Amino acid sequence: MQGLIEEEKLNSFNIPMYTPSPAEVKYEVVKEGSFNIDRLEVTEVNWNAYLDETDLSDAFKDGGYNVAKCMRAVAEPLLASYFGEEILDEVFRRYREIISDRLSKEKNEFVNVTVSLIKA
Repeated sequence: MQGLIEEEKLNSFNIPMYTPSPAEVKYEVVKEGSFNIDRLEVTEVNWNAYLDETDLSDAFKDGGYNVAKCMRAVAEPLLASYFGEEILDEVFRRYREIISDRLSKEKNEFVNVTVSLIKA
């Protein structure tokens, strides 16, 4: 974030995150042995949830706005505690611009893995 965050602080920031595939989830459940899988589903959710809607306000037509608000709700406490609250409005304004640009060029989706388990 040019001009907002010291490069050293940015480079030292880390959010450990791992998103397993459905096969990995199934393998771990079977390996652990306490549950049987009742149902395992993968769903894709368009980043721009209102893409096919009509008669919306301009805010909802902007998929970048929607994604940035969603991500801010999740990431704001972590980012504020590490970098300070004073940069957040600008960070998410820039993020919104980037996402809006991407959504204007390609379809982007979140992938959710949902598992229903039954005690073995």
